[in-house]
Amino acid sequence: MRSQYRLGIDAGGTFTDFVLAEKAGETRLYKALSTPADPTLAIKNGLDLIAEDTGKSINDIISECDLCINGTTVGLNALIQHKGAKVGLIATAGHEDSIEIRNGHKEDGYRYDAEYPPAVMLAPRYLRRGIRERVLSSGEIRTPLNEQDVRDACEHFLAEGVQSVAISFVWSVLQPEHEMRAVEIVKEMMPEAIVTAGSIIYPQIREYTRTSTAVTNAYLAPILKTYVNAVDGYFQSLGAKYPVRYFQSNGGLAVGDAMSDRSVYAINSGPASAPAAGLHVTEPFGDRNVITVDMGGTSFDITLTYEGRSNLNKNIDFLRYRIGIPMIQVETLGAGGGSIGWIDEMGLLQMGPQSAGSEPGPACYDQGGEQPTTTDVNLVLGYLNPDGLVGGRLPLNRGKAEAAVKKHIAEPLGLSLEKAAYGMFTIVNANMVNGIRRVSIERGYDPRDFVLVCAGGATGSHITALAREMGITKILVNKLASGLCAFGQIISDVKYNYMATCPVRLDNEQAYDRINALFKSIEAEGVEHLLADDFDRDHIKISRSIEMRYVGQVHECTVEIDNFDIDEQSVEKLKDAFHKRHEQLYTYNEPNTTVEVVNLESALYGLVDKPSAASLPKGGDPDAAIKGTREAIFSVDGTRKSVPVYDGNKLGSGDRIAGPAIIEEITTTIVLEPDWSAELHESGSYVLAPIS
Repeated sequence: MRSQYRLGIDAGGTFTDFVLAEKAGETRLYKALSTPADPTLAIKNGLDLIAEDTGKSINDIISECDLCINGTTVGLNALIQHKGAKVGLIATAGHEDSIEIRNGHKEDGYRYDAEYPPAVMLAPRYLRRGIRERVLSSGEIRTPLNEQDVRDACEHFLAEGVQSVAISFVWSVLQPEHEMRAVEIVKEMMPEAIVTAGSIIYPQIREYTRTSTAVTNAYLAPILKTYVNAVDGYFQSLGAKYPVRYFQSNGGLAVGDAMSDRSVYAINSGPASAPAAGLHVTEPFGDRNVITVDMGGTSFDITLTYEGRSNLNKNIDFLRYRIGIPMIQVETLGAGGGSIGWIDEMGLLQMGPQSAGSEPGPACYDQGGEQPTTTDVNLVLGYLNPDGLVGGRLPLNRGKAEAAVKKHIAEPLGLSLEKAAYGMFTIVNANMVNGIRRVSIERGYDPRDFVLVCAGGATGSHITALAREMGITKILVNKLASGLCAFGQIISDVKYNYMATCPVRLDNEQAYDRINALFKSIEAEGVEHLLADDFDRDHIKISRSIEMRYVGQVHECTVEIDNFDIDEQSVEKLKDAFHKRHEQLYTYNEPNTTVEVVNLESALYGLVDKPSAASLPKGGDPDAAIKGTREAIFSVDGTRKSVPVYDGNKLGSGDRIAGPAIIEEITTTIVLEPDWSAELHESGSYVLAPIS
């Protein structure tokens, strides 16, 4: 670390988390309620908490930070709520409707559902203009660009108040000349508009994916630009010496300018840091198969890391929009602390996906919420401290929680308060278990081979129940669990993905020079970017991958490769890697079939120095940490049982607790079901396991 502090900020739907790491090794966690109408207000409120705790002014803290890192849901929320910019699309004539045709089918899972409604178009039909031009698949220009068509489109967009323009021409990835000239014309005629070129944001084969990615980027760009300008300006006013970094969906950091230009990378900004955080938590134990689950106030996010590698998605439908750029694979459910319990038309109890969020919040927040939520249920079951959350900063009203559960669930179903609450708890757990199964069992992984890492403030109340259902026998709950994604941000590197299209067969020796030249070209651009960002060459790492397929196949698979030049000898190593990957994915390979390359990708990392690790002092008698007892429910019959409540701040490494019990940290609560134990490790993580 170059300075005294490093600050990570993760803005969620209900809480905004702050992690402050000191050079000496101490790491502190803070929480403030999110302010969706003005996200910078939550940042200010959190910084006030830090100033109060450290006894330093906000300006002193920020001026002594080597990195201030922000993970934001601004882009995600704009896409969910359809509150992005007014977008105009300029496309090759005849291809204006590719984003609506969508490769001829609906998303997987709804392909044959005639009643499933079409997606809302981010660029409506009246704002899509076809331009006479044509590039062939060989890169040859067949029809020159009609510049007047582009100018006419701009006149139309100006009249309609378009804020952002996406440009995507057929085969522009092989011959970008037309697209770049169109960009020049739009910037000349619409100087206030933001322009996204498909061949720049996603320079790879697949016209629909490229166009959809460009439109999505254009839709979010003005929103992210406004947000980045506000956050950057705020930190500069506080004396920040270094630029604010923003967390991207690809699992790395970027400066504000890059985030504004590549706004599509901000879509899943917050939970994308979970794999890095999960691996950091498991590192002292040598575990590299990790499922990280993060239950916040609004959602439940799941990521899977196998043998130290996190799954990356490309060319997927996200919130009904095709996104081509690489994104950390995150399974997101509407199962957070604010998820609302309700009874459907068949009289069945449901939990979520509707959420009370932070405004008005669960009924127990006493801020006007009347619907029963997961947080209300955990309070009724005795899992949460009735004195309040976040060390008492957020008081809880148990009476209102009980009234909400009675009125909306217990009385309509003819159940006791206790049975209704446990039923709601069981259903929200089942929803989360189904999500864990989707990222593990349904993708060929046995969850019993993984460690379950707990993240998010609400997860600790459910974690042993989830592990029990999945057959997982090892859980790690770090003391920073409720802000684990914010912690993941401060230990992550700067990362930029550079892509190129290279449709060549590997039985053609002339292809080798083309592949090598393209890799060197895109990597030179990335290195230049990182050097300008004050990284020296010793702190730059390059990771390559190639998308390949057998000749005649429609879809390709991604193969990660070492940084070597392709020649007559090394090409055999490349083919062998593809055959193995194909067999891993599809259970077979065809070693005698010609392999062809489709796309290339290089990920360039600016390696960031990591904060020093702290070590907890040895414990003694864990019973000395008991702060009292609480009546809690652990069975469907609703029977209350008196259990000890431990103050996590008074426990030391080596202290072991047998369930049933409750461990209270400042920002999270760990519920140990009967037959589970917890032992605090010196790294700051509780190791939870079944009692044999």
